[in-house]
Amino acid sequence: MFWQRLLVPAVKAAPTPPVGPALGARGVKSMDFCKEFNARTAHIEPGVPVPTLITVQPDRTFTFITKTPPTTYFLKKAAGIEKGTGKPGHEVVGTVSLKHIYEIAKIKRTDEHLKHLRLEAIASTVVATAKTLGV
Repeated sequence: MFWQRLLVPAVKAAPTPPVGPALGARGVKSMDFCKEFNARTAHIEPGVPVPTLITVQPDRTFTFITKTPPTTYFLKKAAGIEKGTGKPGHEVVGTVSLKHIYEIAKIKRTDEHLKHLRLEAIASTVVATAKTLGV
């Protein structure tokens, strides 16, 4: 059994890097993955980065789990910035409100590994991520 983590744009999976080489090396037809992934992410805005965990079995079959987009994606979108700062803690490139923080935390709470945490705990990790991003 083999696991592969990829950050794939929603509805835009194609057998090009990073998907093609990662799955092709394991003998999996990347086009099969792309069709299934694009169908499963059809409800998400095209191009949104979706963290995906692909499990490849020894018989070359696969399953995959999709998670919510990265916290940095939501923070950059809420702050209206293209990228974070080069000097975290010294430079501020944007601002977000507390309401934005809680909205992001609510979205992140749907991830399987965060379901057991309180909303406040998830919100504090969003704040920490915002600080490193310069927001």
